[in-house]
Amino acid sequence: MFYNYGQLETIRFSDALIPHLKKYNLQSDLAFKAGDIERGRFLFDSLVATHLVGSQIDNYTLKNINGGKIKLGEIKKPLFIMTYASWCVLSKGEIPALNKLSKKYAKEVQFVILFYDKKQNVKKISRRFSGNIKVCFANESYRNDVKLIAALKHTLGFPTSFFLDENLEVVSINRGGAQTDPKITYLKAFNLNYELFNTRLSSCLMKKNLVIDQLASDE
Repeated sequence: MFYNYGQLETIRFSDALIPHLKKYNLQSDLAFKAGDIERGRFLFDSLVATHLVGSQIDNYTLKNINGGKIKLGEIKKPLFIMTYASWCVLSKGEIPALNKLSKKYAKEVQFVILFYDKKQNVKKISRRFSGNIKVCFANESYRNDVKLIAALKHTLGFPTSFFLDENLEVVSINRGGAQTDPKITYLKAFNLNYELFNTRLSSCLMKKNLVIDQLASDE
């Protein structure tokens, strides 16, 4: 695992989040109503860093758009999960950037795109993602998705990225892709998204390697 933080036992993600969610939502709503975007981002990052990093997400079973199911805990390597809804307007260049990165990190990380939507609404957009990426869907109307939706969608919203280690422990959680102006060129938008996601991924993998080295030196 990536982190220990002196914990005797791993804390479940929902148990780490729920005691702080009401206060976070109140402060975040006030910040965004006041137009203080930076304050809103600071509150989100603080919630993640202080309370959520090191907690363990449940071993959810996701429905694959191509058929079958995926149990997160059976993947056996770090996960980069992006959450969307089919009606979200993804920023220009975002999908191509994720496709390229999924190829670059194919041996180290499993990319998962999770749409909070019904299957028929996801089919079309799912074709734009690389074969290296597992495209899945979850929706309130599916009984088995209720806990996942409550824990992830209705707490931190979307689009949101989760980087989990091979034990499903949270390494990092971030808001979605790059904020791009619709008027900028495709190439510039692609580069912005690529650099943003690549920085997040390389940072998380670097932390993993540091922890592995530290564990090795302590043996």
